[in-house]
Amino acid sequence: MEDTAAVRAFTALAQENRLAIFRHLVGAGPSGIPAGEIGRAVGISATSVSFHLKELDRAGLVRQSRQGRFIFYALHVEGVRQLIEYLTEECCSGHPELCGTAYIGAKGLCKEDSHE
Repeated sequence: MEDTAAVRAFTALAQENRLAIFRHLVGAGPSGIPAGEIGRAVGISATSVSFHLKELDRAGLVRQSRQGRFIFYALHVEGVRQLIEYLTEECCSGHPELCGTAYIGAKGLCKEDSHE
């Protein structure tokens, strides 16, 4: 990941509503959820959630798909994985075990479906 892409992702996450949306999508799984449901879950209006989702999409952290008349939003797993790798690529001078069990355990999680 390029530095500019990382800055774009951090800038997107450096806002309370977008961070809440991002965390909600982390728990929602790969199939995603409609924007209206996201707005209700985090307590913001449809207009606001749409604005914030657009910013997260531009940052490469979410993806959207149309299902009938609804647009579903989901975490863009590859974009998040690249951001995590960017942050940890030099973790503890080549000793990732020093970064903690959460980092070691997370390395094999959330592999994106091969059909995407």
